[in-house]
Amino acid sequence: MNLTAIRDPLEILNRHFCESMYAAGAVPVENGRLADVGSGGGFPGLPLKIMRPDLQVFLIESSIKKATFLAEVVRDLELTDVRVLVGRYEELGEEVAPLDFVCSRALGEFAPFLEWVRSERVAAKQVILWIGARDLPEIQKIRTWEWREPIPVPNSLRRLLLVGARKAGTVGSTT
Repeated sequence: MNLTAIRDPLEILNRHFCESMYAAGAVPVENGRLADVGSGGGFPGLPLKIMRPDLQVFLIESSIKKATFLAEVVRDLELTDVRVLVGRYEELGEEVAPLDFVCSRALGEFAPFLEWVRSERVAAKQVILWIGARDLPEIQKIRTWEWREPIPVPNSLRRLLLVGARKAGTVGSTT
C-alpha cells in the first residue's frame, strides 16, 4: 500500500514499532484520550494502544487509502476504543475533544499544529512529538507550552521525544 518510504523490515521494526513502543514507557500515557495526528501506517497510535489498552485512541489521517488500512488493522486486531477519523486535523474539534494527549511523528509546521492542540476546540493537556534534533530550537520558542527535557530516542539518528504541557491561561496564541 506504500504506507511508508522505509522498505527494510528491520528498519521498519526499529523506526516505527520500537520508537512508538519506547514512548509508552518514556511518557506517562497510561490511560485517557489520545489523538495521533497524521497516523499514516498507524504509528505511534496503534503501538501505544497495544501497549496501553486503557487509552481511548483517535487515529487522524487525511489520506483515505491510509485511513482504510488503519480501519482494517483496528478491525483485524479487534482493538476497542479506537476510532479512525478521515480528514485534516485543522478541521476537527468536537469529534475528539477533550483530549489528554495529542501526538505526532510526521509534522511539518509546528506553530499551527500546537495552536490547534491547545485551542478550546481540542483542549489537549499534553502534546508528544517525535522530532529531529534540528527542530528542537524552533519548537522551544513556542512559549504557550511547558516543555520537558527532550528524550533521545534509542538507536536513532538525532531523533527526540518532546513532551509539552499546556500552560494555564494561554489558550490560542503560540508565541
